[in-house]
Amino acid sequence: MSLSDAVRSELAAIDPRRPCCRLAELSALVRTAGTLHLRSGGSLAVHLDVASPAVARRAFALLRGFGVSAEIRTYRRHAFGREARYELHLGDDPRALQTLNEAGVLGSTLTPLPEPPRRLLARPCCRAAYLRGALLGAGSVSGPRTPHLEVRAATEAGARLLAALAGEEGIHLSVLDRGRHAAAYAKGAEAISDLLGLVGAHDAALAIGESAVVGATRARANRLANADHANLVRASRAAQAEIAAIRRLERRGGLERLSPELREIAELRLRQPSLSLRELAARCRPPATKASVHRRLKRLQRLAGN
Repeated sequence: MSLSDAVRSELAAIDPRRPCCRLAELSALVRTAGTLHLRSGGSLAVHLDVASPAVARRAFALLRGFGVSAEIRTYRRHAFGREARYELHLGDDPRALQTLNEAGVLGSTLTPLPEPPRRLLARPCCRAAYLRGALLGAGSVSGPRTPHLEVRAATEAGARLLAALAGEEGIHLSVLDRGRHAAAYAKGAEAISDLLGLVGAHDAALAIGESAVVGATRARANRLANADHANLVRASRAAQAEIAAIRRLERRGGLERLSPELREIAELRLRQPSLSLRELAARCRPPATKASVHRRLKRLQRLAGN
């Protein structure tokens, strides 16, 4: 099961208790997945086209809760793998039209409204329900390693409404107008997990959050490993240059003329080419500091003509 299907199934299992939240969810479902058809004689029909049976059942249950009858049909698309799609057909009976009016889809004259009225989205719970309905109707989520969340809308104004509702809850969504449709989307794991948590997809939010933590930990471990490797390479090259300088002094008979401190560190470096400066300092008699050992080795290199 893809992450999108898992999110839809998780969201479709949520049954809001408040009628206002159910209206907000239904409003978003109709706006993102529905089309309104004006028939001959002035009658109005609404079709909802959704991607999964779980969403179809959720939409059917919402409509039935408001006393609206609907017919579910299935069909297969002619492209993109010929996957099954699900349609809910609503007639123009008075109860259906009244519910669509209450849900902010139709106005008092039964004409489509460009956006839902503010009364429908005044509460935080209703804003979350509206975003949940939009995800059910036209949302997709990929991840969790490279998460991407997107909700399609018919117009740029519809996408900006989704971004504004998420913004009121402190979640940033970007908006992109693709010509034939627009989208509100997020790419960061934090924003996506916050939005999924807001609408009730807690399992999916946890999966994306865990993946982000694991990814950050792995990246930090890689950085530390790379840094350790680079430090080892630098230390090895420095030790090789120090040994080469000491060998040159030795061939010229210059070691005997060195001070006791320089001769001691030269002999230690020749015997222990892999030791760090701190380890060399601990073996000096008396023990020296790392800085003093570094200065002595640099002086040996200058004396050798480096």
